[in-house]
Formats: sequence, C-alpha cells, structure tokens
Amino acid sequence: MILPMMRALLLAAAAAALSACQSLPASGPTGRAIAAGARLDQGAQTYAMVSLDFATTERLRATPPRLLGGLAGSGSVAPIDIIGVGDVVAVSVYEPGGALFGSRGPMGASSGRETFPAQPVDREGRIAVPYAGRVRIAGLNTAEAADAIRRALTGMVANPQVVVNLNQSLSNSVTVLGDAGSPGRYPLSPNTADLLGVLAISGGSRFPIDDTQLTLTRQGRSLTVPLAAVTRLPDENIRLQPGDQLLLQHRPRRISTFGALGAVTQRDMGQGELTLTDALASVGGLNPTAADARMVLIFRFERPEVADMLGIAQAPTPRGVPVVYRLNLAEPEGFFIANNFVMQPDDVIYAPTTTTAELRKFFEFVQTITRVVYDVQVASTLNVN
Repeated sequence: MILPMMRALLLAAAAAALSACQSLPASGPTGRAIAAGARLDQGAQTYAMVSLDFATTERLRATPPRLLGGLAGSGSVAPIDIIGVGDVVAVSVYEPGGALFGSRGPMGASSGRETFPAQPVDREGRIAVPYAGRVRIAGLNTAEAADAIRRALTGMVANPQVVVNLNQSLSNSVTVLGDAGSPGRYPLSPNTADLLGVLAISGGSRFPIDDTQLTLTRQGRSLTVPLAAVTRLPDENIRLQPGDQLLLQHRPRRISTFGALGAVTQRDMGQGELTLTDALASVGGLNPTAADARMVLIFRFERPEVADMLGIAQAPTPRGVPVVYRLNLAEPEGFFIANNFVMQPDDVIYAPTTTTAELRKFFEFVQTITRVVYDVQVASTLNVN
C-alpha cells in the first residue's frame, strides 16, 4: 500500500516539474520575447527596437525638444492702458489764467492747477469733471481721455492743460490661478506685460518649474506648455493682454522601473537632467543574481521626428512612435552610454531576467517537490518499522 502511494507521489512530482516552466510566475516578458516582437513583419509589428550606442545617444541629445503646444506667436499687441468701467482715475487740470482753478498771485498774475479726488469710471463709462460735467472716457487711453476732458472745458477755461492718471485698472489686468505663490488679479503695465513679469509679481510657482504646467486662456482658447519652456525659450515668454487667465498646475515628471532591478517603483525625475545611470542608481541598480545585464530596456513613445532621425519606419500612435531602446551593460562602454542617455517623462525601464535565473527558479521548485516526497518516504518507512 505504501509503495503505490510513493510511486504516485513521485509521478505527480515529475509531472509538476515538467510543467513548471509554464506554471511558475514570471516578473515580466523575457528579453527573447521582447526582441522577437520587434522582428515581426511590418503588418504585425507593434514597436521598434533600437540598440543604444554612444553615437545614438549623441543624436538624441542633438534633437531639440518640441513642445506639444506652444505660446510662441501668441503674443498680444493689444494696448494695456485703455480705461474701462470700474477703473479708478485721477484728473489734474492746469489753467494758465487761473480764472476757475487756482488763485491770483501777489503781482496780480494768476494761474492754477488742481487735482481732483480719484474716482471710478461709472457703468456708462463716464467721470465727473467740475465745470465740464460728466465726460465719457471708457475705451480711451489716458492721453485720449485727457483730450476729451480738455475739449469739454473749452469755452469755460482758457487753454486748459489736462492730465489723466490711471490709478487702478481692473480692465487692464490678468488673473493668475492654481499653484501660484499668490494667486489673484494683477494689472498689466509696460514693465509687467509679459508672462515672466506677471509670474514674478504673483510669486511664481509653488513647485519646481520642471514639474509645473502653465495654461494660458484667452477669449475661450487655451494653450498649455511646461513652465520650464517659458523660462528657457525666449519666444515662449509672450506679451499678455487684458483679460488673460494663467493657470499653474503641479504635474510631476515620473519614470517607472520593472523587472530584475533593485526596486519596482515609480519615481519623480526631479530637477534638471536625469540620465539612465541616475535612474538605475536611484532604484538600487540591476539585481546581480537575476538581471540580464546584456539587455536593459527603455520603453518610450518617441516623437515622430526623432523616429525619422533614427530611421524607424514604425507607424506612430496618438502618443508617438513606440520604441524600445536596448542597452548592453555587460560591456564597459555600456556605462558611458547609460550616462549619456537622457530619460524622458513616462519612460519605463525594464530589466528582464536571465535564462539562468529562470532555470534556478525551476530547480528550486523541483527541489521543493522532491523534499516533500522525501519527507513522505521517511515518514512511511518509520510507520512501517
């Protein structure tokens, strides 16, 4: 009775061992499977594989970044000193004769200058001016408003000189929202009419510029760019116009790591340039007992112009051209290449396991089964005795 049971257990162990290669859990696709997927015929191929060398990393570095959207060419030429309803203005009148304004001097000559209290422009676009009544100045700049008041005083004041100052202008302002240091409404002026000028007085972003996204909304149309582009590309620092809305949003750049690495994780890229060497070091490098150092893979949706530069004929997707970059870190020059390969947001680093590591898992599984059979055999022998 005992021998048939042992024979059955041994047969079950052998069957389990034979099927173990298919039943053991895997950490991801093998390097061979990934390489085979890139060699399919053009109709079935879903990604391209590019072997990294130093020359390729130099070509990638030399390709200038392209924004998914840009502000260049959207600069405004609209005036920023137009008086609108609700704006607060101050009017000063200088009268050479001093008949209505000012007083006579000790020698009998008279001249007068009077500055009236600042007042808001009413809903009809008018302000009150002594002896001139209510004068419409909405839609005019300060020089044009002064001329309108001067004409209104003609006939009552001899050769009046008028100056209009725009003390507070809500109509010539922009709104800064989101992750700004001090969100709010800010007036435009000749010194703060561009993007960086407004961002400076609003406190800038509360987060690093590389992880901040800027959206400009103007007359129902929105454009979005990384804030870093505005600070580094002069053409993106455009002139604003009244009514613009600026939204700052925290959008951290991240990469992901999988496979036989020190850690399977998602990490922020941080500020500045992140190379493949930096990324691997931050997760503990390759697993020395499991990783295939000959095949470190970077999955990326590459820009079509970059794919063309690399000679890739793979059809693009809405996100870009799917490319798998392959690096051999078993060779010394692989580390120089890794140190020159710049990571991009949403890149995925994957280190497949070696064939030796897969075999090791298989034999460990077989050893577990064998140990169970051995324990049963010993127990059965003891029971017989």
